[in-house]
Amino acid sequence: MFACTGYAATAADARLAPFAFERRDTGPEDVRIDIHYCGVCHSDLHQARNEWHNTIYPCVPGHEIVGRVAEVGTGVTKFRAGDLVGVGCLVDSCRECQSCRDGYEQYCENGFVGTYNGQDRHGRGITFGGYSRAIVVDQAFVLNVPETLDLAAVAPLLCAGITTWSPLRHWKVGPGQRVGIVGLGGLGHMGVKFARAFGAEVVLFTTSASKIEDGLRLGAHEVVLSRDPDAMAREAGRFDFILDAVAADHDINAYLNLLKRDGTLVQVGAPENPLPVSVFSLLMKRRNFAGSLIGGIPETQEMLDFCGEHGITADIEMIRMDEIETAYARMLRSDVKYRFVIDMATLPAQA
Repeated sequence: MFACTGYAATAADARLAPFAFERRDTGPEDVRIDIHYCGVCHSDLHQARNEWHNTIYPCVPGHEIVGRVAEVGTGVTKFRAGDLVGVGCLVDSCRECQSCRDGYEQYCENGFVGTYNGQDRHGRGITFGGYSRAIVVDQAFVLNVPETLDLAAVAPLLCAGITTWSPLRHWKVGPGQRVGIVGLGGLGHMGVKFARAFGAEVVLFTTSASKIEDGLRLGAHEVVLSRDPDAMAREAGRFDFILDAVAADHDINAYLNLLKRDGTLVQVGAPENPLPVSVFSLLMKRRNFAGSLIGGIPETQEMLDFCGEHGITADIEMIRMDEIETAYARMLRSDVKYRFVIDMATLPAQA
């Protein structure tokens, strides 16, 4: 074991604060990573505040991790010291079920191990995440990061990026398709970038007129204000695919009605309350309503390689580690363009 420092929540009503703990030593298949940057995901806030009622304290959040390899185990063949690498939402899975064998570890039928607040499969307790100085991860769950990209802006790709990439790729979004992206936040802004890069005609739906200019800058061909009933009516039945990245309560039927016959709406935002669906929104044009969860290791590596080739990263705001509570408060107000990233060099040397 080796001493490590990070930032942790010790209770649902406690502010995140410096925290000293121990990481496991580098095993034969492990990669030890010095963390340079860690993105801030809304799920970090959910977990820190126990809003999903499953948090085990102390909780060290963070699953958008980028850094450099400090040490590798004797059995590691994929990485060497100095490599630029990333770690996303998963650090283990059963590796034996059909989903794992297919490269979709996020759907592990025996339950994947989250990068934080997960139960380690080797009896090492609860996993601690990327709001920390270093992390040790099995090589099977470590990703190569292209050297050509801005390292800090890569961090959100490990969650926000793959969460939008996976459904766009699975449903084969591309040229000749009219694609809607609902919501321009951490997820939505990556959805716009990817859908445009894939050659689709991209329409952004937002409730805020202030986001029209940014939506166009990020790659949308058109921006529709979803609060305008006439504008929504003009879009009815025109879309092959819609990616809904909104995590707040909203009328899902308004977007289902925009789909063509056999069109698909995929939900990646996770509202707290169930979304009522009118069955006739689906029946009348044989529409599909689906969901998608992050992404597996092979498709995450594919995404990073694509981003390296096309120069795609997230739009970020850099913060210090001691600014995390301010960042959470701003995130709740949707006051970020479009993802906070922590400079881990600002983490205190001692808790």
